[in-house]
Amino acid sequence: MLRNRLSSRLKNLVGPMPKETLAIWAYSFKNIPLLYQVRPQLIKLDDNDIIVKIPLRFGTRNHLKTMYFGALAIGADLTAGALAFFLIRKSKKKVSLLFKDVKGEFLKRIEGDAYFYSSQGQQISAMVEKTLATGERVEEKILMEVKVPDKLGDEVAARFEMTLSLKAT
Repeated sequence: MLRNRLSSRLKNLVGPMPKETLAIWAYSFKNIPLLYQVRPQLIKLDDNDIIVKIPLRFGTRNHLKTMYFGALAIGADLTAGALAFFLIRKSKKKVSLLFKDVKGEFLKRIEGDAYFYSSQGQQISAMVEKTLATGERVEEKILMEVKVPDKLGDEVAARFEMTLSLKAT
């Protein structure tokens, strides 16, 4: 009985993809504690798209009650990284990934939960195939948009561009 109540509370806490979100929390708790502290939630993940939510809460907001830059950077890193990791795992081959650079453009104040969107799964899949075929490092820009639906509707609040670097190992 207690287990069922806890399970339903966790499902309400983590959103539409609780199993995947809990997997991210477990991995980050052990390997990337800073990521764990922002409590990211995986909303959608498929071959082309990813949506990650970073809740605005005490640990992610600054003194102006807006999303702290560090929390936004974590959201961008997780969004591009999780999509690439998912597609690499799907290939069942060993490919190392890292980011070479990041560029952020901040258009509006983020005064609510931030949703990070990327639809570059096909581009990343092509990168994985290319590095597996050639054995060479492959680098391309991955784009993300950040929206705050509760406050700004469908308006873009920020954009991130990260250079993803993949190499077959």
